[in-house]
Amino acid sequence: MTAPSDNENREHELTMHVFTVSAGMVGVCLTAIGLLRLITSQTRVQTIGDDLLAIDALMFVSCACLAFWSFKTRHPRLKKRLRLAVDGLFLTGLVAMAAICSVIAYAIF
Repeated sequence: MTAPSDNENREHELTMHVFTVSAGMVGVCLTAIGLLRLITSQTRVQTIGDDLLAIDALMFVSCACLAFWSFKTRHPRLKKRLRLAVDGLFLTGLVAMAAICSVIAYAIF
């Protein structure tokens, strides 16, 4: 059986990874918005993909902020709730990213 401090360290490391990946995913979303704008201006294809990507970027920013908050809090119950929220929001953002890519691919091709 693992000690509580081992579980805490593991949770902290996982949340740190989600924090850094979320920040990177914001950049991916913004880059994709720029590329989508370039493609739609040349092909005259209208899509809601850029709006959906902007919402997804906000989800990843929220995820990063909640992860940062979980690093700063000293309350164990709040820390656990924040980490659960970060996990859920991050997975939702990833699923949304895959769905948005499907919408964009369908609209362009």
